Amino acid sequence: MTIKMAVSSGVLSLALGGCGTAATVLQDDAEAAQDLRRQKTYCQSIPRVYSGLTYDFCVLNAPPDPTGFLVPLILVDLALSGALDTVVLPYTIYRQGVDGNLSIYWRPSRG
Repeated sequence: MTIKMAVSSGVLSLALGGCGTAATVLQDDAEAAQDLRRQKTYCQSIPRVYSGLTYDFCVLNAPPDPTGFLVPLILVDLALSGALDTVVLPYTIYRQGVDGNLSIYWRPSRG
């Protein structure tokens, strides 16, 4: 394996591991919300339709990453999430209708 192939596969693995679509569609709601809280995002909730793109924008809308490593990965992930969000669109439209937005911060019910 050449160095170029190794670097490319490493970047792809990192991008897919942090993929916004995988984080919001394949994980349960609590895990996705916890990931965004860990990033200290200012988002309160995200729609399920195109949730991967929204997830990435929420990560970008957080306090700056001191390492400077996160922004390039998020920019790569925006393209991947856009494509994957389009593929899972029928499922996310259904989930949006049934479950509504994915809440980042738990709010107690008024009752």
